[in-house]
Amino acid sequence: MRKAVLVTGASSGVGLALCKRLLEEDHELHLCLACRNRSKAEAVCEALLASHPLAEVSIVQVDVSNLQSVFRASEELKQRFQRLDYVYLNAGIMPNPQLNIKALFSGLFSRKVIHMFSTAEGLLTQEDQITADGLQEVFETNVFGHFILIQELAPLLCHSDSPSQLIWTSSRNARKSNFCLEDIQHSRGQEPYSSSKYAVDLLSVAVNRNFNSRGLYSSVVCPGTMVTNMTCGILPPFVWTLLMPIIWLLRFFANAFTLTPYNGTEALMDLDEDTAEKFYQNLLELEKHVRATIQKRNHQS
Repeated sequence: MRKAVLVTGASSGVGLALCKRLLEEDHELHLCLACRNRSKAEAVCEALLASHPLAEVSIVQVDVSNLQSVFRASEELKQRFQRLDYVYLNAGIMPNPQLNIKALFSGLFSRKVIHMFSTAEGLLTQEDQITADGLQEVFETNVFGHFILIQELAPLLCHSDSPSQLIWTSSRNARKSNFCLEDIQHSRGQEPYSSSKYAVDLLSVAVNRNFNSRGLYSSVVCPGTMVTNMTCGILPPFVWTLLMPIIWLLRFFANAFTLTPYNGTEALMDLDEDTAEKFYQNLLELEKHVRATIQKRNHQS
């Protein structure tokens, strides 16, 4: 039976690179592209099927910054699928990023220069706005829309006899200092992207606590620093081209610089159910061995 995989934000950047890698690993997947722009999704779908004709690739139109869209897409998915094996919660935004020039030059001459470039800590602010649902756009897109999607798709995800996996695209920019339980939407701050990614990390922990017993497991992954449509919003493409030799040098000191979306998806690919299950079985075998050794030692004494 084909494994069913859902990827949000699948039409560009990390999401698109992830879809390509998934099909390279398993040519017979049923891959569902969850995208806001249907025409872009259709073009991606056609290209993927051309290179992987044995696969089944479908589309569901969803805008995770609009709850009505999420509800509609969820109902459509529940009609199409009996289960989902993997859900990659990848869609996200960083609207109107502004580079803090003062912090940049200050960091260039400090001991934290590599950390600064690999995490963008203190370098980026964003101008957030309110959605039609009355929520902060970054929070709804990066966190809450996906949370509602999970809740709605629970019947497809929760099968204790055959676990499903959620994989969130997080970020090294996730900072606890930018997150506050009294302002989970970061409406009073200037770094909503960082706050939302820390919220994603928290949510993954909460999902495991609340859903592991029902056969659903959650992981977070940072794909690293790379050039995508999102990063080109921070600096123009030609500036990234000029910076690329420097970034290549920084790769010797920090592995966060993955450079391309395809490289960045390697971490997402490494988190698979089969590996996790084998690791768990190995731990069970080791536990038996250790318990037997302890019991034997106790009898001898």
